[in-house]
Parts: sequence; C-alpha cells; structure tokens
Amino acid sequence: MRTVRPNLVSTLTLAFTLVLPLPWCGVLRAQCAPEPGGPPPKSNAPEQAPQIHDTQTLKVNVNLVNVYFSVRDKSGFLTGLKKDECTIYEDKDPQTLKQFTQEKNLPLTIGILLDTSGSQQNVLPLEQDSGARFLKEVLTPKDEAFLISFDVNVDLLADFTNNAGELKRAINKATINAGSSSAGIPGIGGGPVPISNPRGTLLFDAVALASNEKLRRESGRKVLILLTDGGDQGSTETVKSAVEAAQKANAIIYVILIADRGFGGYGNITFGSPVGDMEKLAGDTGGRVINVSNDGRKLEQAFDQIQDELRTQYLASYTPKNTEADGKFRKLDYDCGKGRKIEARKGYYAIAGDADGN
Repeated sequence: MRTVRPNLVSTLTLAFTLVLPLPWCGVLRAQCAPEPGGPPPKSNAPEQAPQIHDTQTLKVNVNLVNVYFSVRDKSGFLTGLKKDECTIYEDKDPQTLKQFTQEKNLPLTIGILLDTSGSQQNVLPLEQDSGARFLKEVLTPKDEAFLISFDVNVDLLADFTNNAGELKRAINKATINAGSSSAGIPGIGGGPVPISNPRGTLLFDAVALASNEKLRRESGRKVLILLTDGGDQGSTETVKSAVEAAQKANAIIYVILIADRGFGGYGNITFGSPVGDMEKLAGDTGGRVINVSNDGRKLEQAFDQIQDELRTQYLASYTPKNTEADGKFRKLDYDCGKGRKIEARKGYYAIAGDADGN
C-alpha cells in the first residue's frame, strides 16, 4: 500500500508503552479468595517485585538495506542470476544477502523531470511525444508517475497518477520559459526556488525537490528520468547535494541528454562540466546517461533501453554488519562475475530506520 501524501501546493516539510498488572490473584487463587461477606484475607506469600522479562523490554532496530541493480555483459542485460552469483561489499566488507530476487512486478514510481529552459525550444516536442509514449507503455495499474518541469522555476505539472492519458495531457501543456520567475512560495508547485540568475535552469534544485518531497517516503522501485542538455544555472543545490538527496530516497536517476543545437550554439552536449555532472547524478545512483543529441529516433530508443533495464532489475537485501546508525555514507561495491557490469547505487547513508531510503 502506498503512503498517504500531503498536498504539494506549497513546500512540504515533512513508544508504544503497555503496562499490564500482573495477575497475582490469578496465580495464587486459593490464598486470594475472600470469605463470603468479609474483606479479602492478607496473603502470607512474601512480596515480590514484578518480574520483567527481556521480551518485554527488547527493542529491535534492524535496518534492511535494499539495493536495486541490473547486470549486463556484451550480450545485454542478464536475467536468471542466483544469489550465490553476486556479492555486495559495504565499505569493502562482504555482506550476507537475505533476499535476492528479480523484480518485474514490484510497484514502480517514476518521476519525469523535463527541462523547459530556453535551450530546449526546438526539442521539447520530441520530449513530449517520446515521454508520453514511454509512460503509456511502462505504467501498470500498480505503478505511478509524476511530472516536473524546471527552468527558472520548478513546477509540478502532474502529481502521482497511473493515468497515462492524464500524464500525456500534462506533458503536452509544458512550455518553454526563458523569462524571469514569478513570485511565490519556494518549492514544487508553489513558485520558484530562490535563484541568482533570472534566466537560470534549476536542474539540481529539481532533482533534490523531487527526491525529498516526492520519493523519499515512497516504497518499491523509484526512478527519476531527466530530459535535459545537462546545464544548470542558478540552483541553490549542487550536484553533490542533489546526488545525496537521490541516494537517501533510494532513487535511480537516468539522464537523457538531448540538445537544441539551434539555440545560439548553446546546448552542445559534448562540453565538459555539465556532462560530468550528469554522469555523477546517474552513476552514483545506479542509472546512466544516454546521449541522443537532437535525434527523435534515438530518444525513443533511449526510453526503450530504460524500459528493458527496469524489467531486468534485481533486488538484493541485507542487514549490514555495521549496525551503527551514525548518518555516515557507506560505500557499496558489487561483484556478479567477471565481465559483468553492475549498475547500482554507489552507497547509502546510515540513518536509523532509513537504510533502504524508505
């Protein structure tokens, strides 16, 4: 069952004690029975302190780390792997896997993050067509998706739904915004995140907001798909803090690099820093970057590749040997055999009750 979500019009800010009297008279029924019409006699049994057994006070706090990953070799994505074929290392220490399954039916939550800054003017129609087709094909009745656009603002265009028609209508309403931002409460759907550049592209802010406000409390598989040329301008978040937010939400990020080459030369996706940032966003969360330039056919193929990958994912779960919930980052490494490439998140933050990001 999915969690109940608050209204997202503005920014979201997100012992058991049972005392039971011990049945002394139930145990000492003969001594406690009163005489008819008289007060109950005093018991001759010596007073004893209540016995509290360990089972009454034991508190169990076990963090189960869930890792979604895919495995491929030269022939493509691999299916049918067994638990003893893969090892997960946490800070170089091999862990004991409790669960290892291939996840085809686990609920899927998808966030589409659509770059609507001026540099995407000529490719937005391609993104709208391919994105709508992807959602129609991938969503099942138990899945949900949402749609966010980012430019000088970060706006929620469609909240959680599995209605592909509703999502298509929302994505088709997306428009390019290269002007100054409007006033409003910072956050998804409530106005712009504070920016330093009125012609900015708040890519990192969009990733962090989607992770923290939309995905953090969701269960199951969680995916963010960015359609962008990779440039960020004016975000208050950094690539590092955006990656951290996605990792804490246990979200996988796929970046589809698509560029409008006619926008004054801007949008050339072969330049260095933005591509490096996108590689970090995707690689550190278990996804990858797919470069489609401004080719509509390649864009459709990119969505097809993501579908294939989602349908061949594995879920591995383990209780970490290091049980200290110190909030620190734990590095994860994987081995499923020679010549096999594993795509999975690079680690997690050891937060009590939150190791799996849920």
